[in-house]
Amino acid sequence: MRRVTGIGGIFFSAKDPDALRAWYQRHLGIDVQAWGGTAFTWADADGQPMKGTTIWSVGAADGQHFAPSTSSFMVNYRVEDLAALLQALRDEGCNVLDKTDDSEYGKFGWVMDPEGNKVELWQPPTGQ
Repeated sequence: MRRVTGIGGIFFSAKDPDALRAWYQRHLGIDVQAWGGTAFTWADADGQPMKGTTIWSVGAADGQHFAPSTSSFMVNYRVEDLAALLQALRDEGCNVLDKTDDSEYGKFGWVMDPEGNKVELWQPPTGQ
């Protein structure tokens, strides 16, 4: 079974998310959208668009999206078979969180790494 196939997103929190988003937009040219982030479209070596995106998002430091982690970031990894991977991680003794999510955006599950960072695992919808 293939495990991680790529990075689906990078999420981090900030004391002043609006100011931090504005800094990234002004100085690094990131096209920050009203929802607080952007979706980078994948391209091949010639710059031609490919199927897939990587999300970049800044949220409020007082949010609970990363809980139970106290880290200021969370990486979202793309996977092919979320259910199988979560079971394999449980069988290996990893701290897999009980909650999962299945939505129009795909299937999501979470595991805590040995340093206490919450890791998001994402199985995109078919065709993405």
